[in-house]
Amino acid sequence: MRSSKHQPESDWPANDMRPTGPGKGRITFWVITTILSLMIIIAGGTYLYVWNGLRPTSGGETVQVELKKGASPFQFAEVLEDQGIIRNAFLFKYYLRYKNEGPHFQAGVYELQPGMDKQAIIAKLNAGEILKAETIRFTIPEGFTVQQIADKLSEAGYGDKAAFLAAADKEQVWPDTDASKNIPKDGKLRHRLEGYMFPETYELPKDSKPEAIIDRMLQELDHKLDGLPENWEEALTENGINFHQMMTIASLIEREVVVDEERPIVAGIIYNRLKKGMPLQIDATVQYLLDKQKERLMESDLQVDSPYNTYKIKGLPPGPIASPSLKSIEAALFPTKTDYYYYVTKKDGSHEHLFAETLKQHNQNIAKSNQTAKQ
Repeated sequence: MRSSKHQPESDWPANDMRPTGPGKGRITFWVITTILSLMIIIAGGTYLYVWNGLRPTSGGETVQVELKKGASPFQFAEVLEDQGIIRNAFLFKYYLRYKNEGPHFQAGVYELQPGMDKQAIIAKLNAGEILKAETIRFTIPEGFTVQQIADKLSEAGYGDKAAFLAAADKEQVWPDTDASKNIPKDGKLRHRLEGYMFPETYELPKDSKPEAIIDRMLQELDHKLDGLPENWEEALTENGINFHQMMTIASLIEREVVVDEERPIVAGIIYNRLKKGMPLQIDATVQYLLDKQKERLMESDLQVDSPYNTYKIKGLPPGPIASPSLKSIEAALFPTKTDYYYYVTKKDGSHEHLFAETLKQHNQNIAKSNQTAKQ
């Protein structure tokens, strides 16, 4: 009997497909759900990171933080984090960029406190609410010399006298000022900046160096000159002098005259004597050479050999002998035209002068002044 081979029969119909696992729709659903969940987690985490990084720090004591001149707001953010004012400098930088803040931050020292809101910090920096630096305040009287200025500052504890004089005498350019550029290179000048440091009341940072104090005083002269009539530079040409000579004449007037109304008259006398080639014979120029001012000059004092001694030289001394006031500068620029060549101080305590055209009249005025001398 033949044996026959039989193929095993399948339990499934020939035209049916076997199951291949979960449906494609279910897989897609889980993929999308997973991605969305991850995005939500990432977004939430990022939000929490940013929120936490930008929220105020824990409170603490007020600290002083300096935004240095030239430093960027982003560099300052690092300082704020180091001082505990903000939590995260990296996030704060981008917050500033997002809000377009920072360009108007003002340099200086600020008092900030941990726990401050970021907007409060930004507002304070924009407003420039910096701490007022401890300052020095001093007044330089009209007619003071460089030596007297150095003495005053030293006595007030505002610097070393020798250092101040060295800075004032150093041959250098002061880039922040214009008037000082007219000072000639002249070895005969006793003090290079004599007459150019304007007499005024000043307030400067306490730690100001001599150079900073001098620079500020030189700038003040520029400022005062800006307030003169517009034609003042033309007056130099009309008077036949340069700027330095004008300042020299103004200093002579300052040391010789007390009454403002007389300043232009004395200026006119100086110009008259210069034009005629007469020695100026101004006592103040001799006093300038003395270590200590004298109530009355002796004949021997008038014989001192110096380019500043206007009893022995003709013309002007090498430079100013003191810091002139604006009134004296105006008088040197706009003198009163007279025929006077002489003046003598009244001795009645009025500080006024008697003026004369001739030596004879001058001698009469001297006698008159002696007769009315205040006892």
